[in-house]
Amino acid sequence: MALATTLATCLSSKNSHFDIIRHPYALGSMATAQAAHVPGDRLVKTVLLEDEAGYVAAVMPSTRLLDLSELCERTGRRLTMASEDEVREVFKDCVLGAIPPVGMAYGMRTYIDDSLLGQPEVYFEAGDHEELIHMTTEAFLDLMAGAERGQFTRRMM
Repeated sequence: MALATTLATCLSSKNSHFDIIRHPYALGSMATAQAAHVPGDRLVKTVLLEDEAGYVAAVMPSTRLLDLSELCERTGRRLTMASEDEVREVFKDCVLGAIPPVGMAYGMRTYIDDSLLGQPEVYFEAGDHEELIHMTTEAFLDLMAGAERGQFTRRMM
């Protein structure tokens, strides 16, 4: 599978500089980091949340866990995890479990956890389980302009 169409359009519209990293098929963010030989702190994962007002994307390192109560407090919303069917519906051009962090390009508010900001570079899903986008954190923040930043994760035990 090629780059997700929405992601490709977003990268192009922002004139983003990036590389595509191919890796053996892997499910789950930690397995992907291992298969691609990239540090887990630099691999971005995206979690789709919802409430009566719509969908929200939470973007964080794969080595961290979402603190849902913190994000709800920060946003003033009563968010819950979206179902797999909803993820498939929203990210139609992506394979389930391989969604890119550009939630804004899919029409939703997007939140980036501050723990990503200290990394020199990041990697994230390109829409399938065999390719990652690699870019500097500076380029990533340009790509994610419009996303809100905050602290809403905790380290995995």
